Amino acid sequence: MPQLSPRPSASGITAPTRSTGPESTLRCALPGPRSRVDVSYTHSFDGVSPAEWRHLAERAGHVFASREWLHTWWRHYGKRDRPLVGVARTGGKVVAIIALKVWQPHGLPILRFVGYGPSDQLGPICALRAEPTAADATTALLEAIPLRRFFLIAEHVAGDLGFGELTGAHPLFRESSPVVRLGHTTWEEFLEARGRNFRQQAGRFPRKLANRGPVSYRLVDDADCLDRDLDLLFELHRKRWEGVDTPFLRASAFHREFAAQALSEGWLRLWFLEVAGTPVAALYGFRFAGAESAYQAGRDPAFQGGVPAGFVLLVHALKEALADGMSEYRLLRGGGAYKRRFATSDPGLETFGLPQGRSARLLLAVAEAVRGRSLGMRRLLDRT
Repeated sequence: MPQLSPRPSASGITAPTRSTGPESTLRCALPGPRSRVDVSYTHSFDGVSPAEWRHLAERAGHVFASREWLHTWWRHYGKRDRPLVGVARTGGKVVAIIALKVWQPHGLPILRFVGYGPSDQLGPICALRAEPTAADATTALLEAIPLRRFFLIAEHVAGDLGFGELTGAHPLFRESSPVVRLGHTTWEEFLEARGRNFRQQAGRFPRKLANRGPVSYRLVDDADCLDRDLDLLFELHRKRWEGVDTPFLRASAFHREFAAQALSEGWLRLWFLEVAGTPVAALYGFRFAGAESAYQAGRDPAFQGGVPAGFVLLVHALKEALADGMSEYRLLRGGGAYKRRFATSDPGLETFGLPQGRSARLLLAVAEAVRGRSLGMRRLLDRT
């Protein structure tokens, strides 16, 4: 890990000063209208209290910003390194966090947000849309990264946050991230706003399923049975993909650990659809900060028989989310046809490159050259 050191900044950040102690800390004050922002970088997640982190994660609006998710990720994927965590404060209040992993294969540090891979959404942990000071704080954090040269891969940032305009980062590619807005009082009102075909199938498919035996929906709420239920989820997911070793299955140890924490926090939404007592479909997701997300699924293709069990289970989960007052149901990254049937909007997720130094700008040129060429940039990210 490179030592923390100041780097030149176009915005005129004053010369950083270092604290003493077991963890190096870089601090800087921003001049002019930004003078209220105090930025520090450490190699530890402990510079922010759990309560402060929870508050910001909720303002960011997704579970992938939570300290619990990122700590679990680090234990599984980053334990050989040290994180680089930047914290911005105004008047002593934490307003933004950036948690980075540094990879330095051939001299040039490559920075990525902690959580890449399993996380659906990444980016600065703050409330950019709600708090004007968060935008300045995010800019300050990026300008104060304590490395003289680096290439930041800012991936899967919410498309409606204006990250590129805010930071000057270069867009590399955009991915779909459909959302179902739940602005209706009742399920009947929600259905009325959908197309005729959707309304008919939402009613007909459950009835057809009931012809094959009693239909029941089970939400996992027993910690003692969680491992067994996760086994069942992974089994149904494996059947759906005909035995392929998917990224979700390869991350099973990570998900087992986080699911236990999510259950204790009340975030876990693991549904099973059972017909005549036999589980035929599973839906794994999270409920956090007033929104619900469908993270991954599984089903038994042998059971289909003309009835899409996955569709039926997703309709049930959506209906329950609306009844419980969730503001939206997120279908997460990827633009599958079934998602488009449900979605009411698609803010998307964007990936950017932010270079500092000549070698980093050359790497950006390579990244831009492969952009759009048969997922070339995604494959480059996989190799890093």
